[in-house]
Order: sequence, then structure tokens, then C-alpha cells
Amino acid sequence: SGGLVAFPTETVYGLGANARDGHAVARIFQAKGRPQDNPLIVHIANLADLQAVVADITDDAWALARAFWPGPLTIILPVREGIAREVTAGGDTVAVRMPSHPVAMALIRAAGLPIAAPSANISGRPSPTRADHVWADLAGRIEMIVDGGPAGIGVESTVLDLTSSPPLVLRPGGVSVEELRRIVPDARVLPRYGTGAAEGDEREGPARSPGLRHEHYSPRAQLWLFTGEWEAQVQAIASRARAEAEAGRRVGLLVSVQTIRTADKAGIPNTVIIAEAGSRSCLGSVASRLFDTMRHLDSQDVQIILAESYDTAGVGLAVMNRLVRSAGGRLVDAGEPG
Repeated sequence: SGGLVAFPTETVYGLGANARDGHAVARIFQAKGRPQDNPLIVHIANLADLQAVVADITDDAWALARAFWPGPLTIILPVREGIAREVTAGGDTVAVRMPSHPVAMALIRAAGLPIAAPSANISGRPSPTRADHVWADLAGRIEMIVDGGPAGIGVESTVLDLTSSPPLVLRPGGVSVEELRRIVPDARVLPRYGTGAAEGDEREGPARSPGLRHEHYSPRAQLWLFTGEWEAQVQAIASRARAEAEAGRRVGLLVSVQTIRTADKAGIPNTVIIAEAGSRSCLGSVASRLFDTMRHLDSQDVQIILAESYDTAGVGLAVMNRLVRSAGGRLVDAGEPG
């Protein structure tokens, strides 16, 4: 009937509307405060539904769908007539995926139509991984929230543009680049953890993927991301935390359990609020906690967040992509341990 429903997926919570109803889709942009040139992902529940959304399905597309769907992979292909132009930001391609969450699948099947859905948050804020995150951002703006518990993966789907030659990963996510290359060996990745522009790509016109042109995943507090050897990061974070605390600022740390164990040795002040982002030895745990931890630190009214970096293997690339975007250019090279 044109309403908006927030629902759980295995990645984050999505805000859904009928992908064939331009007025309904336009309400997503209004509710989120989302720029109109930022396209949406269409969610389907069966492989057969792909043909109703996409005009031309390549062999690579079928191979990827069979390998990773249902799951956290979005593929970009030419759009079929009937999908609202608001979904594609007026472009000629569409991003589509089949989520693996049972509630999402049941909702799509019950609705009997493709569902356009970005993350269910205010545009630019950390993505929602729990229903209460959606409530905090969108209560009173949408018709319904379906509470399916915490999202499992915690970062959004990988977006692969199959209309580019060679295929281009526009957003790292729940399916790793290493996994993609088993099916599409020549898939390439944008520079700077997937946040930069493709070499020679000054393409004008509609964006092909969500999140390419606008600041994303930002907590209210100013986030600084430290890079370099881990021991050097710990030293630099501790030094910055001491300086900020002495200046009277309320400081939060977004750090691994390994860093927390060194807090006393590193001289991190007791007044600093420390939030555990997961384990450096299990980057899936970091991905699943990342946005929830950002929102927790915001709830503690910190003014500045100091975050550490991680290895880029597997889902680590998606974690670093989100952290770099959250920092908005505020990167500190801690260098070697000193």
C-alpha cells in the first residue's frame, strides 16, 4: 500500500518499499534524509525474480547468484522496465541481491514484489544492526519495524558492478574479494580500502551503487582512525587519549579486545570510555560489533572517538572501508613502534 517497513537482513536492517512504486520509494529518501542521487538496492527472494528486475543477466551474474545467494552480495546489471526510476537514481543499471535472513525472505515473499531497501537509519549515521537503532533514528517516520534480533554480519553487502569491464567492487562487504575472485578472477577493487575513485573513472550522471558520493557511517562524535603497526597504534591512541582527556574532552576508544588488555600498560586514563570492537584474530567479530559500538559511544556523549585499524584480508577490507568513511579523512599514521 506504499508504506515503509524496516526489516532485518543478515547484514544490517533495511528500510523497504515497493520497488515498482515511485511514490513509495521517494518516501524512503524523505524518511532518511537521503540524497536523491544515491541509488537503492532491490531485494528479491527467488532466482527467478532476478529476470523481473534485470534486463540482461550475464553468465557471470548467474554464476555469482548460484554461489552466493541467498547472501551478502549485491550485483549491478542493466535495469528492466518497471522498476521505479527513484530506485536507480535515474540510471540505466540496478543493484540487486537476495538476502539470507529468514525474516527478510519471508517478508519479500509475503509482499509478492521486489523490495527496494537501503539501511534503515538517518542518512550518514552508522548503519542499524538492531531494531532499537532503527527506532532511535526513524520512529514516527515509517509505518513498521520488524524486530528480528541483532544482525549477524554487521556490515552491508558487497556490491559488484558487472556492467564494468573488468567487474568492479564498488563496496566491500560480507562476501570477500577473495571469494568473489573464485568466480570472477579479474574483479578489481577501488583504492583506499574501496573508498576511492576507479582509475580513469570520472563518470558523470547517476551513481551505480549506494554510498559512493556521500559521507557514510559517521557517529555524532568526531572519529579519528589510526593506521600503522598495531603496537604503534596502541601507543599513539594512548598518547592522544591522554592529551584529549587532559584538555577536558570526553574521549571514547573504539578498539579491539587485544588493545583493551594493554590499556593499563599503555597509560590510557581511567576517564576514557573504552568500547570493545571485537578481536583482531576474528575480524568477523569486529564487523558484527562495529556500528553497534559506534552508537554505544555516541550514547555516552563522547566528543571524540579514537579507533584502531585492522588487516584487510577477508571481511577486514569491509571493516576498514567503513572506518575510513566514518573518519571522513581524519587518518593518523602511527608508523612503526617507537
